[in-house]
Amino acid sequence: MRNFNGKLVERISSRLRYHLFRQKSFFSSKPHDIGQPTSSTHPHLLKEGEITPGLSSDEYIWRRKKLLQLLPENALAIVASAPVKMMTDVVPYNFRQDADYLYITGCQQPGGIAVLGHNCGLCMFMPEANPYDVLWEGAVAGVDVALDTFMADEAYPKRSLNKILSKMIENSSQVFHNLNSSSDSYMSLEAFRNTASAGKVKDFSVYSHEARWIKSEAEINLIRSSASIACQALLQTMLLSKLSPHEGILAAKFEYECKMRGAQRMAFNPVVGGGSNGSVIHYSRNDQKIHDGDLVLMDVGCELHGYVSDLTRTWSPCGRFSSLQEELYSLVLETNEECLKLCKPGMSIREIHNYSVGKLKKGFKELGLLKSDPQSYNLLNPTNIGHFLGMDVHDCSKIGYDRPLKPGVVITIEPGVYISSNYDVPERYRGLGIRIEDEVLITESGYEVLTASVPKETKHLESLLNNLTNGAHND
Repeated sequence: MRNFNGKLVERISSRLRYHLFRQKSFFSSKPHDIGQPTSSTHPHLLKEGEITPGLSSDEYIWRRKKLLQLLPENALAIVASAPVKMMTDVVPYNFRQDADYLYITGCQQPGGIAVLGHNCGLCMFMPEANPYDVLWEGAVAGVDVALDTFMADEAYPKRSLNKILSKMIENSSQVFHNLNSSSDSYMSLEAFRNTASAGKVKDFSVYSHEARWIKSEAEINLIRSSASIACQALLQTMLLSKLSPHEGILAAKFEYECKMRGAQRMAFNPVVGGGSNGSVIHYSRNDQKIHDGDLVLMDVGCELHGYVSDLTRTWSPCGRFSSLQEELYSLVLETNEECLKLCKPGMSIREIHNYSVGKLKKGFKELGLLKSDPQSYNLLNPTNIGHFLGMDVHDCSKIGYDRPLKPGVVITIEPGVYISSNYDVPERYRGLGIRIEDEVLITESGYEVLTASVPKETKHLESLLNNLTNGAHND
């Protein structure tokens, strides 16, 4: 049995503050603002017992136990919250929490340090806001909130890092930390520097990505809801595209429709590539008018309570594909549909990718697009068939694409072709960019396409644009 006796007095003190805080909150007539939504301040978002929307305190406690099972004996994990990033000297970008910190704590605010250890459980070091900060930026979660809301085993003000965290580090055999959100607040500690010099500081994401890879039922529900919002928003954007064929307008429409349905933000800057801009894989300018007869490629997604969606559709805003466009589009669509059928437990993204390469190579060759040069395929499609999806768009990057898929894993399937305007192919194909991307949940029996509600057959897309937009225009 692991020894918790050394922390007994500190835990009693922490729990005493916890119960005093609960008693104070109970007799308060006004819901207590902790700097983020709670079931008392935002009952329309959270149910009783949830730390963040859709995720209960039991879920978070289970996550911590799972990570402690992965963490080596007598090791310590330090995970800092994401830093605040500035757009100008005084204007910050909208804050987005680091995925690992959010996964462990449920805290959506900057400034904190989370520590996981076999002897301390979850220990949180919280920022202390002064009245000036509260006046300008609002309430901030502190030590009491860490114990009462985030259900930490221990919590201390951040000024105690040197005294308390230093001892934890000195008593540990090795330390893991999150490289993406690493902070001088703990890295400057002498104990941390000494441990690093001894080669005993390592990357925590090896364990956090393992824990996050297979989604729980609660996470799947949030991912499904995020995908549903993105699908509804993209459908509305498609309908607008015939009347307002402009990249910027379509990007704005998608974001508006997502946020009207509850999304907090975009998963990434929308890719809205009209005409030859669709051949730029991560095109983001979104400042061009879409010319009549051109295709538009939209790669979009939103974030809902920490979980993202990601899908792509390519269509003709004028309501008709040319025979040339349809010829190339059909190849990408067939590849998408055949790759979806390969999604099942035991298959890997690498195997699905290799199948897609063979399928597209054959089709490109038949169309006269593929040269004898071995690199010519990569110039037409340098991307992978898909990636993992979850709290981040390219989720759990430490998990290799050779790993056999398991139920509860979410991936994307996104074949495409990208022919730049100056690429040496028959002129009629130059400037074409086509991608069809779906979001896929691996199930016990196979797969579930979470983005199936958005049409991708050419006849369905043309029907959507011609019938529904005409009806809406007449109304």
